[in-house]
Amino acid sequence: MFDAERPIGAKAEIYRDLALMAKGLFEGERDAIANAANLSALLWMGIADLNWAGFYFLKGDGLVLGPFQGRPACVRIEVGRGVCGTAAARRQTVVVLDVEEFPGHIACDAASRSEIVVPLVAGGRLIGVLDLDSPLRGRFDGEDAAGLEALAALWLAASDPF
Repeated sequence: MFDAERPIGAKAEIYRDLALMAKGLFEGERDAIANAANLSALLWMGIADLNWAGFYFLKGDGLVLGPFQGRPACVRIEVGRGVCGTAAARRQTVVVLDVEEFPGHIACDAASRSEIVVPLVAGGRLIGVLDLDSPLRGRFDGEDAAGLEALAALWLAASDPF
């Protein structure tokens, strides 16, 4: 059993602590779904002011819901549509300070006000995205992007490809 309290401190410190915990969770486990489930739970308990944290994986030409923490979510998202689909199409992290101002935002949870999506790319191939939502406008910034990109890289390195 893994137990951790929500880290307290500057964002950079929080993400360093989360990276250490993620490495511990991934140790000896190569299953991508198991590791995604544990990373979703770790993010959920370790990052303040979230209402959703999880994965979407590329299946065919769209993104399909993977392990997550939060309310039920949209099951399928077209690449290029919404924040998740845009991050997947661009293969770049997308930070949205106010989802109401993002053209084509998909409101899976009406409580979401800001969002960050990190694409998961391995060997030049899009695997999916890591998606976090917050009920607070302006919740995510460049420090979150750097921290989540580092965690996504750890997940990719620890998990066997699909």
